[in-house]
Amino acid sequence: MQNIKDYVEANKERFLNELFELLRFPSVSADPQYKEGVLNTAEFVAKKLQDAGADKVEICPTAGYPIVYGEKIFDPSLPTVLVYGHYDVQPADPLELWDTPPFEPTVRDGKIYARGAADDKGQFYMHVKAFEYMMENNQLACNIKFMIEGEEEVGSENLGIFVAANKERLKADVIVISDTSMISLENPSIETGLRGLSYVEVEVTGPNRDLHSGVYGGAVANPATILSKMIASLHDENNHITIPGFYDDVLELTAEERKALNEAPFDVEEYKTDLGVSELWGENGYTAIEHTGIRPTLEVNGIWGGYIGEGAKTVLPSKAYAKISMRLVPNQNSDRVTKLFKDHFEAIAPKSVKVEVKPHHGGEPVVTPTDSIAYKAAEKALEVTFNKKPIPTRGGGSIPIVALFEKELGIKTVLLGFGLDSDNLHSPNEKYGIENYLKGIETIPLFHKYYAELSK
Repeated sequence: MQNIKDYVEANKERFLNELFELLRFPSVSADPQYKEGVLNTAEFVAKKLQDAGADKVEICPTAGYPIVYGEKIFDPSLPTVLVYGHYDVQPADPLELWDTPPFEPTVRDGKIYARGAADDKGQFYMHVKAFEYMMENNQLACNIKFMIEGEEEVGSENLGIFVAANKERLKADVIVISDTSMISLENPSIETGLRGLSYVEVEVTGPNRDLHSGVYGGAVANPATILSKMIASLHDENNHITIPGFYDDVLELTAEERKALNEAPFDVEEYKTDLGVSELWGENGYTAIEHTGIRPTLEVNGIWGGYIGEGAKTVLPSKAYAKISMRLVPNQNSDRVTKLFKDHFEAIAPKSVKVEVKPHHGGEPVVTPTDSIAYKAAEKALEVTFNKKPIPTRGGGSIPIVALFEKELGIKTVLLGFGLDSDNLHSPNEKYGIENYLKGIETIPLFHKYYAELSK
């Protein structure tokens, strides 16, 4: 019987090649032109689960992209772990900013560059390979279920329907998700909270057609200008969000909690250098760690209108658009925040334009317990693998289905992520460290082992 370190070393090249094959599928759920790529990815995932030893592997249809399900129930008296992940990825645009093709994985400096490398193909596939090890070496300490979906990057609209209709099938003691980050390989950490999300698109309409900016400019409101002013007004001089009622439900941390949060290793100069900025930005009175973990935000994710092609075209556009996301913290509700935004944005629009706010998707903030058996098992597993006790942190991103799982299934989640904040998630040149990938495969069987032991 091989121990996990020996098994990973002996199978390293195969593990990488399989991940490269997975990364070559252009599984962009947001763009219909990639439909075949998304469906082919689901088939690949199902095949690999089957190869690893899962039973009842099924590609479950939904109104959108399918959910891949598989399980191994070998002793009903033992605890059951439900592994969640997603096989869809963000669009790769802008393509010209990639150093190498986004769907042709390339290794540079010990890192795998490809769209989906860290989010979330590289991370959920660690669980498949860890499961393979546990099956081949008779090390399966818990029953295990896999639910890998194909719509996370577009809001998991059909996942809630699937979960509600399959509560018995998905019954488990804990959910494990590897779709988050740790501080570093030198300072492992476990995220104990995630922000929620409200995502909207706004459309500002002026004249009934594009106009000549010389003939009409100065007499007719320019929607691009108006939109820019409206967006600028959403923050005050202290970078505080100006939407009335936006902060009413925000859960404020105590001074002790904030102090503990800021004890995590963080080099602000290194942070700025890595991002290529000379100064950070954020709500006054809070640190960078707090800005990205415990404070709500409002960000413009895209803005466009008028002529954006090569050369010049003197046009006053009929319409201007923006996509805006708001990250939410505990006690905030995505539906309420979306309504607050809509009411405010429509109220501040001048009469010279018409405004439409289109809600896209949202999700609720969550805090996971640090005194649970699952957290202690994850903590112990990471400490063995990294020879260092992991630090609890708060994540700035959103995984809306964590709150959904707790509501529908009554199950808590442990966020066992191995990515890094510097992995360029959702950006060109997304990457995932080979060591992070292999360390994850090493750690996951230990989590199962300790979870079973602590559950007795």
